[in-house]
Amino acid sequence: MTATYVQSGVSIAEGDRLVRHIKSAVRSTYSKSVLGDVGLFGAFYDATFRKYKSPVLVSSVDGVGTKLLIAQMMNKHNTIGQDLVNHCVNDILVCGAKPLFFMDYFATGHLQSRIAAEVISGFVKACKENKCSLIGGETAEMPGFYEGYKYDLSGTVVGVVERAKIISGKRIREGDVLLGIPSTGLHTNGYSLAREVLLKANRLDDYFKELKSTLGETLLTVHRSYLEIVNAVMKRLDIHGLAHITGGGIVGNTMRVIPKGLSLSIDWNGWDRPAIFNLIQKIGNVPEKDMRRTFNLGVGLIMIVPSKESAGVANLIRRKGDNCFLVGKVVRGGKNGRR
Repeated sequence: MTATYVQSGVSIAEGDRLVRHIKSAVRSTYSKSVLGDVGLFGAFYDATFRKYKSPVLVSSVDGVGTKLLIAQMMNKHNTIGQDLVNHCVNDILVCGAKPLFFMDYFATGHLQSRIAAEVISGFVKACKENKCSLIGGETAEMPGFYEGYKYDLSGTVVGVVERAKIISGKRIREGDVLLGIPSTGLHTNGYSLAREVLLKANRLDDYFKELKSTLGETLLTVHRSYLEIVNAVMKRLDIHGLAHITGGGIVGNTMRVIPKGLSLSIDWNGWDRPAIFNLIQKIGNVPEKDMRRTFNLGVGLIMIVPSKESAGVANLIRRKGDNCFLVGKVVRGGKNGRR
């Protein structure tokens, strides 16, 4: 009996077909700093930063978690790539960095070029929106490790910030105000709990009045990028700290940038939670403590600003067509995040 790579479950031809299909879309994200082309062994980026006196590179790597299962159950793959790019961009954004380029890893049991191309279309869309280049990626076909056409994703973003403009939280002081900018839903965290609660007695195509959409559509709402609104504020006003609210919730993530000796006073009634969080808590009888530690609860980004500038920051955000609300303040000592 003759054994071939195709018989073992790996199709090089399908991989070649994918590369041909995505080449033009990937190239459309390139800036003048991208050197080379799709398909080389390495990706090249010109590291000449003429606008920076002391440029510092900032990088982050992440995945999308079990939100992937929702996309695969719904056979809707064109938004999950946006989730990944935006999540990574937000992670370096809160350090003050602007994204330069993004690289992805796509692993599957059996490669289907249509599915992979849809995922990559999400990368392309988000890279264009965030003004960064999709300069490289890896597609791995791993039969026996992943079942069927199921796939996993990870991504890496690299950005740049002027050394003097790094936002580290060191300037945060007692009395600083926490302004929350809305999330678009769960973003990319808490899906294991959400699936456990919501899918026991509900289907993804069930329509919920309080959600004004089907359950699946709500759960696949794209994790938004905060690049544009944060850049607008940074150009005009002072930001002492930023926190991207992901796994660990508002307190867990914001405390990552709070200096020693300080803590948070959160007004948990200071904003209206999106309906999806109320639905999860109600159906699953989820304790409030777990809700706060697992989900963003409608707050996707925290800006920590001097009290005297908080009104100006809030007004600017609203003039730019976004929204914000008072989440709390920085306090001396105390029990973090309780009020």
